[in-house]
Amino acid sequence: MEDCILEKRRLGKTNHYSTVISLGAYVLKYLSQNDADDAIQLCLDYGINHIDVAPKYGEAMERLAPWMPKIKENIFLGTKTRMRSRDEALKDIELIMNRLEVDSFDLLQLHSVIDLPSLDEVSAKDGALKALIEMKDQGVVKYIGITGHGPKVANTHIEALNRFDFDTIMIPVNLRMYSYEEYKFNMEKLLSLCKEKDVGVQAIKMLARGGWGENIPDCTTWYDPYREQNEIDQAIWWQLSQKIDTSMTCGEPLLLDKVLSAGFRFKSISEEEQEVIINSAAISKPEPLLGII
Repeated sequence: MEDCILEKRRLGKTNHYSTVISLGAYVLKYLSQNDADDAIQLCLDYGINHIDVAPKYGEAMERLAPWMPKIKENIFLGTKTRMRSRDEALKDIELIMNRLEVDSFDLLQLHSVIDLPSLDEVSAKDGALKALIEMKDQGVVKYIGITGHGPKVANTHIEALNRFDFDTIMIPVNLRMYSYEEYKFNMEKLLSLCKEKDVGVQAIKMLARGGWGENIPDCTTWYDPYREQNEIDQAIWWQLSQKIDTSMTCGEPLLLDKVLSAGFRFKSISEEEQEVIINSAAISKPEPLLGII
């Protein structure tokens, strides 16, 4: 697939040029090793050079571990910890290294920092941020990031960037959520601040169109994703037209090929077209508990 290599963008002050689609290892969570191998190889065939994984992603670390000796030197490897104290985070990081069978990372992130109380917790005197700083000082990790989602994430991460010189953030940027004016306003403030501070922006929830409601989920994602190629193209092209550097693959394995195809065929969308798309994604009633807002 030599002709299907994804575009690259600079990931802020890391100076790494990440492919616009990165392998979000949640997609490997429920796969056998053979199926995971196929998924990983497909991503590599598209030139993906950035992988993100977390302890809560099922067996994803174990699926990636056999690949590390072959690819680690050629990829940007990010992981994250949900632990809130220094000591807990250090133990978690050691466990991650053992599961992935690696001794270093490119990016280590504070995971799921969604509001000011969680930010206060990780940035306290003996909070998890202290562990990440120690790991950087020891050469275990090159860069430090922060991740989160939910209605308060933009303002929370603005405050985080004012407290500490994070290298990256990871947040939901998708057309469905931008139909909420307040979310859009706050997120655009955050993205502008990232541009000003040269902070790398990793987007998530690329295909989220809503929650499951009373329906029985038929995908591995905790939101109801777009499924048709034309819908996926629109969602991803819209997302990649925002001020982001890379977007993590959707967590549903059956959609991976469509996601990579959309990323390869990316066409920038004008601001006028973006507004039309956002308005078409809006619904008549709020969805406060749907996982994406």
